Amino acid sequence: MRIFDASAPAFKQELFEFIEQLNDVTDVAETVQAVLADIRELGDGAVVKYAEKFDQFALKPEELRVPEAILEASVDALSKDEQTAFQTAIDSVRAFHQRTLPEPWTMRNAQGGMVGERYYPIRRVGLYVPGGQVPLASTVIMTTVLAQVAGVEEIAVTTPPMPGGDGMPSPVMLAALYLAGVREVYRLGGVQAIGALGYGTDSVPAVDKIFGPGSAYVNEAKRQLFGRVGIDLQPGPSEVMIIADATANPAFVAADLLAQAEHGTTKEKIYFTVPSLGFLEAVEASFAEQLKQCSHREAIQVVWDNATAAILCTDLNEAVVAANLVAPEHLELQVADAELAMLTEQITTAGAILQGHFSPTVLGDFTAGPSHTLPTGRTSRFSSGLQATDFMRRSSIVRYDEASLKNAAPVVEVFSRLEQLDAHGRSLSVRLPS
Repeated sequence: MRIFDASAPAFKQELFEFIEQLNDVTDVAETVQAVLADIRELGDGAVVKYAEKFDQFALKPEELRVPEAILEASVDALSKDEQTAFQTAIDSVRAFHQRTLPEPWTMRNAQGGMVGERYYPIRRVGLYVPGGQVPLASTVIMTTVLAQVAGVEEIAVTTPPMPGGDGMPSPVMLAALYLAGVREVYRLGGVQAIGALGYGTDSVPAVDKIFGPGSAYVNEAKRQLFGRVGIDLQPGPSEVMIIADATANPAFVAADLLAQAEHGTTKEKIYFTVPSLGFLEAVEASFAEQLKQCSHREAIQVVWDNATAAILCTDLNEAVVAANLVAPEHLELQVADAELAMLTEQITTAGAILQGHFSPTVLGDFTAGPSHTLPTGRTSRFSSGLQATDFMRRSSIVRYDEASLKNAAPVVEVFSRLEQLDAHGRSLSVRLPS
């Protein structure tokens, strides 16, 4: 763990260098490019080759898609309580995102022309759901439900087989997919899954936009395919930042750090601010004690040792500076209630903000309503968490009649002359009486 002092003269530079070191993925670009080139040229042949190499299971192209009967049967393996929990999460996510849908609109502009906007669902989307380390059934809900709310017609999901299993993804994952209404599922992970969705093969029809979190390799594959297909954002391994003041409970802080470090990739990143060195010592002691109860303690320890920053902040203004620099995926504000409004207003780079001592990140992970698919690696500075509108596209609408066209003519004439585009001007003037 690295300890930073927010009052030190070189604090911002030192913290920035630490963040950049954690976010550096330049070593994966060449590997990803080679895999994608193979898939583009060879299609299914390359997909199954890399599936055997990276997913460690040999498949024929016709075996890539999971039969619907297996999806349906997987639900029977869930207890009634588990099915109820899944349905409750689905309902919560659907209710939240139905409130975010945009409405078409029109108006008359100053020239009398009608202008407006219409929204359309993307026709076919591909959703990547990680599953190699742990079965992230919640990610199924946090992506597929949004696509359904938006009205997407075709939803294809790729998720890798469970390590050491029968070549199928986790039954829990398959059950979540079936309960969420998804029927087109491919047992593919990594770059080969993204390449198949982006380029299309005989067995995996191409999509129009790719969504979902993943490893550095998955994110790099999405980045390289952008333009050929749309991509959502760059959601990589989990991140959390906790701002704690003297009212915070060190055990709560430690528990939430553990929760976000346990995903198992060892690429997770955790940051937290503390009001004093004594508070930091209390967090460290609680972290060590709670770690003994964690099943993923070895992976958590790697994150604690190599990708954790504790920041000593003498006041919350210093914490604001640190948070805006980190631009965390999840930001927890474990501070006095009176400080929540100020911090929420002044920290403008967080993917999700969880307010107060009783709002752990796990609520957003599983059930609160907003999607847990969020930007990581400082991309929260310019992008937002996944929402239903990401599964839609917008068309602007323009309709003039002869009177409004005449009103627009002086403006068009000036721009056509200044930009030396006489045909542009003529395309209007030809429609008007001489």
